[in-house]
Amino acid sequence: MKVIIAGGGTGGHLFPGIAIAEEFLKRDQNNNILFIGTERGLEKRILGDLGFNLATLDVEGIKGKGMIKAISALWKIPRSLMRSYRLIREFRPDIVIGVGGYSSGPVVMAAHFMGIKTAVAEQNALPGITNRILGKFVDKIFITFSETKEWFAGTKTTVSGNPVRAAFFKGGHESKRGMGKFTLLIFGGSQGAHAINMTVLDALPYLEGIKINLKIIHQTGGVDLKIVSETYQSKGFDAEVLPFITDMAQAYGYSDLLICRAGATSIAEVTACGKASILIPFPYAANDHQTKNAEALVKAGAAVLIREADLDSKKLAEVVHHFYSHPEIIREMEIKSASLGNKKAAADIVNICVGMVT
Repeated sequence: MKVIIAGGGTGGHLFPGIAIAEEFLKRDQNNNILFIGTERGLEKRILGDLGFNLATLDVEGIKGKGMIKAISALWKIPRSLMRSYRLIREFRPDIVIGVGGYSSGPVVMAAHFMGIKTAVAEQNALPGITNRILGKFVDKIFITFSETKEWFAGTKTTVSGNPVRAAFFKGGHESKRGMGKFTLLIFGGSQGAHAINMTVLDALPYLEGIKINLKIIHQTGGVDLKIVSETYQSKGFDAEVLPFITDMAQAYGYSDLLICRAGATSIAEVTACGKASILIPFPYAANDHQTKNAEALVKAGAAVLIREADLDSKKLAEVVHHFYSHPEIIREMEIKSASLGNKKAAADIVNICVGMVT
């Protein structure tokens, strides 16, 4: 089969697409996958290292832009549609799957009007505007949460769960823990999270008592990289600081406890690895869906929730101290977290896609 996966920009859109692509290749190494994204998105940085081909569009969002930038973005739409048409005509896919992000729209729409089978995967409970529009045209819609059904036609909507790469289902079990230090993995999504970064730095004085037994792996994003690195170094903490972690599955495997946001893809990875976590939802997410994601894990006994409005350095350090002192609680949370992991999402999506074209 030939498959185009369109979208990306952030890890929340891109990584489910990679999981789907890997499942296609697991079925048959002769399956041919082409990603279509943008030059500015995360896909430009990592797909090549994973062995995937990427074609790019010059397209950007309109929402929240000023008048001049909005006009410029609108002007790019016809050109992105024409380039999508050319790329599809040259690649001749059997199916086109949109995974969200600016590049998803023109590619999926062009494929629809060319008579090619199309599908979209929606990671969040509240679908983005692109997928809401595309949902009226595509042949199949894959959703993570059952409540998302209200936004789409029920006859072509399947609750598949959020696809996660196979490596994450091994990450929590092939752990390299036991190397002598309690390891914190801190991240705020592929772009980092300034509020989390700064609160962690402010919490360091409260963690002095366990510093000798503490290892920190911290994905900062690009903006805060320098200040975070320098602060850890000046205070003598054993910290590995990176703007972006390419092999997140391995990082999960090293960790005892996570401090992170609660986006749909992060939640899917946390539960796939069966990790205990301190979740700090992004407070400005649409309909506060990250808080809803976090609450589901808290209800299951798999995580602790700290709202950003309640976040302070002393409180965060106290929670870390509590887990450090009670490893048996972490183990209990890991079991509960793993019970929520969905190993079948990518396989179920690929099964349906194959059935659509055979």
